[in-house]
Amino acid sequence: MADKKENKEKKSIKGRSSSGRKAAGPTISQNGKAYITATFNNTLVTITNDKGETVSWSSSGARGFKGARKSTPYAAGLAVEDAARKALEKGIKAVEVFVKGPGSGRDSALRAIKAAGLSINLIADVTPTPHNGPRASKKRRI
Repeated sequence: MADKKENKEKKSIKGRSSSGRKAAGPTISQNGKAYITATFNNTLVTITNDKGETVSWSSSGARGFKGARKSTPYAAGLAVEDAARKALEKGIKAVEVFVKGPGSGRDSALRAIKAAGLSINLIADVTPTPHNGPRASKKRRI
């Protein structure tokens, strides 16, 4: 039998140089997705690129609000503004917005995204709704 020569070349990992460090260059596209979770107690914002990798995030609590002030529309606007500013620095220009939850920061979050300079391609409400699963918990009394 004939000897077969094997090609033993180093496989390059995509996005990394041979030294193992992350390769320089534009890795973020101009489009992204903004996920806004507005709960009764807080508003969470995550902005990702097309692949789903987190580019920036913020929340009302991270902006310094505590207690009942975290759930206000003003706090939600500041949180979104902070995350959008970071995303703009990293090259995101347009976003698809996915809003989840019943909180009071939903509308002001959308206004803050527009005011920060990001263009909105899509707005979708992804609040989970049950299809008559287990018995619901008792109604809140306020």
